[in-house]
Amino acid sequence: MFRNRNKGRGNGERPGPAANDANSDAGTTKEKKPFAQRKPANTAFRQQRLKAWQPILTPKTVLPTFFLVGLIFAPIGAVLYYYANKVSEFTIDYTNCQNAGADWVEIPTDKYDYQLAGKNSSNWSNPQWRFAPAPTAPNGSHCEIQFSVPEDLQPSVFLYYKLTNYYQNHRRYVKSIDTEQLLGDVRSPSDLSSGNCKPLGAEGGQGIYPCGLIANSVFNDTFSQPQLLNPGGTDSNSTYAMTDRGIVWPGEKNKYKRTKNDPSTLLPPPFWRGTFNNSQGLAYNYPNGYTAENLFDPSEDEHFMVWMRTAGLPTFRKLYYRNDNDVMLSGRYLITVNDNYPVAMFHGTKSIVFSTVTWVGGRNLFLGAAYIAVAALCVLLGLIFTARHLIRPRKLGDLSLLSWNDN
Repeated sequence: MFRNRNKGRGNGERPGPAANDANSDAGTTKEKKPFAQRKPANTAFRQQRLKAWQPILTPKTVLPTFFLVGLIFAPIGAVLYYYANKVSEFTIDYTNCQNAGADWVEIPTDKYDYQLAGKNSSNWSNPQWRFAPAPTAPNGSHCEIQFSVPEDLQPSVFLYYKLTNYYQNHRRYVKSIDTEQLLGDVRSPSDLSSGNCKPLGAEGGQGIYPCGLIANSVFNDTFSQPQLLNPGGTDSNSTYAMTDRGIVWPGEKNKYKRTKNDPSTLLPPPFWRGTFNNSQGLAYNYPNGYTAENLFDPSEDEHFMVWMRTAGLPTFRKLYYRNDNDVMLSGRYLITVNDNYPVAMFHGTKSIVFSTVTWVGGRNLFLGAAYIAVAALCVLLGLIFTARHLIRPRKLGDLSLLSWNDN
């Protein structure tokens, strides 16, 4: 029945399967593996037989939940709101101080806001300002502000500067920074010009230090220490000493080191190249460029660190001074501002803010109000649903309400 395909091998015919089997004795015969089962293991987890609990929402379970949430949230919100309201805070907008003139005039009422519990007509008077001549000031004059503190402010007392309509959260602005340069690493002009700092990375074959949009636009208004005028009826003023140390978050200083670049290879940012030579009057001012003795060191400037941590909203405040030990006594105070930072170009404003804190933080009434609002809403919904259930109760599992029973 079968033809012997080995026949005629001498005539050049191809060997058949038998010959191939004979020649494969030297090799290793491969055994077929049994068919692999792909069915998941027979376990509760793999076969989805784990125990589960599915709540059945009934009036007896839902209605008490509304009232329970209301009872929990209401006291939490009341406590948060009470202690946030205990924070003393006042804000003075000095944007238009340059238009005040050389004589003392009252600040318009829409330019300041006091949130102090002890404020009354006997211990408080309207704040005043003037743009007084000052030979050491960059513009030849500086802004002087007199303000009242109607009650003793317990430490800690903080001084912030506040900006409005300033979008530090713009994507290109946030990315315009070179972290390696701020850590002190050597960065060539080509590294900076092709990196995130572009177009403020390099200029004329020299690297800009510190590079980028954030550093170039650093806030450079300066504030004097608050002076208590005529304390106790005396003729001399008393300084309420505040410090600019400890105004950054813990660990923030680890991001900044003195650069290892040769100062002759570096240029200050464009907005730092002023013409005013008194470094006490204008912060971040390098009219003659950098030298070995006059080189910016970010690791020693906490105001710079505070600015470099960008804000998420267009209205923000940043810490400038603090005092954690001394009471700020009630009375009339004087503070001097070197008004250098322009805000008219972006239609913004700038203000000084004095504030205390409590264990819940600063003056933020929203969180407490939100808790109270949620509690009130839950109680209101609980009452409405309870009344609806008592007036027109619905039988649980009533088949007459199914769609096919409409007819």
